[in-house]
Amino acid sequence: MKKGKLLILDDNEELLFALKLFLKPYFCKIDTIKTPNLLLSSIDQEQYDVFLLDMNFKAGVNSGNEGLYWMQRILEKDALACVVLITAYADVDLAVKAMKEGAVDFIQKSWDENKILSTLLNAYKLRCSKLEIKGLKEKQKHLNTQLNSNPNFVIGKSAVMAEVMRTVGKVAATNANVLIIGENGTGKEVIARELHLQSERNEQLFVGVDLGSISESLFESELFGHKKGAFTDAREDRVGRFEIASGGSLFLDEIGNIPLHLQAKLLTVIQNKQVVPLGGNYPSDVDVRLIAATNCNLFEMVNRGEFREDLLYRLNTILIEIPPLRNRLEDIDDLANFYLNKYAEQYAKGNMSLSVSAIKKLKQHAWPGNIRELQHVIEKSIILSERSHLSESDIFIGNSVLPKAQMITSLNLSENERFLIEKAVRHTGGNLSMAAKELGINRSTLYDKLKKYELN
Repeated sequence: MKKGKLLILDDNEELLFALKLFLKPYFCKIDTIKTPNLLLSSIDQEQYDVFLLDMNFKAGVNSGNEGLYWMQRILEKDALACVVLITAYADVDLAVKAMKEGAVDFIQKSWDENKILSTLLNAYKLRCSKLEIKGLKEKQKHLNTQLNSNPNFVIGKSAVMAEVMRTVGKVAATNANVLIIGENGTGKEVIARELHLQSERNEQLFVGVDLGSISESLFESELFGHKKGAFTDAREDRVGRFEIASGGSLFLDEIGNIPLHLQAKLLTVIQNKQVVPLGGNYPSDVDVRLIAATNCNLFEMVNRGEFREDLLYRLNTILIEIPPLRNRLEDIDDLANFYLNKYAEQYAKGNMSLSVSAIKKLKQHAWPGNIRELQHVIEKSIILSERSHLSESDIFIGNSVLPKAQMITSLNLSENERFLIEKAVRHTGGNLSMAAKELGINRSTLYDKLKKYELN
């Protein structure tokens, strides 16, 4: 199937005729001009994908400056244009100069059909990739506008979430790599997007990659791209996620799932800020703000030899821990109402509300699936309920409730002190020095209280 529009500019009429005849089966439109003075008016009348441009028009002149000049005029009109320069003189220095100034390729003026055809078709594929990336950026810009219009995208007024957002506010303005940790469903991607939206990169792409869903065989192709023929199914060039995200933010979710041998390749790209696509020979510079997330304990994985320590330090410039929903019960009211309004509109249920008993039931659940589980519970309840005001009986929820030790159910100081001590020890993984610090007491006082409540 013929695709793409080609403009050929050369002062040799016989060559123009021969090229148009030869390339006609491969391009849907081919125009030719023999004087560069007609170039700009031709561009104004038609949007071309590929330009095949002679470098010299004046007799006896072979500097290539004319070709470089007109190439710049083309790129001023269309920054995504793909220009292939052609000349009768083989000049390596001139070829390098042309590539640096924006040419996508450089061929000698000889009748090598395979070379001419492959070069022009590859230029067209590159044009398609550029347009695709431009489209993605346009969509991202629209998405950013939508997200920025909703200042409550990150929902939660609890003290722990306020601390998370203070950290986000401090870190967002930098280019520091960020590692976000937290249980499944806590909203790690939401925080990653918030980092991007508050950064100076917010007009560029936010590209997310779920590393847990990418097979080892596709890892390099997905992240770094590939060239046509690099492997069996590589039928065309493909740009990797690092290049797509260049200038913006790259979110690597489930970073703990990467095998060791692929961790080394990721580390090399992060260190060098360059990617070499599979089957490629030349590196491309990339400029990404890296945000990684995991529900794994990467520090323990380092100790077990399952995760590279040097990669962890590269990712972990700033660490943000997202608390589980059971530790921010005061946010359930806002979260539940957010999803209530969202799904009431989606399922055309009109105005809906939650009763006090419904909120109480939600706060008594353990939420092992965190916010994602809460979202599904509200959606299911809206679908199944026949009333607009949801009561406790309308909340279709599992049987898991918070253990007594995880709930403050009275104003008794002794009971709540025991609860806070248990929580601090559990939160610090049994590190009593850290637990004492979080509780605001010294270690010996903590020992005494552990004995008092028979928690040791």
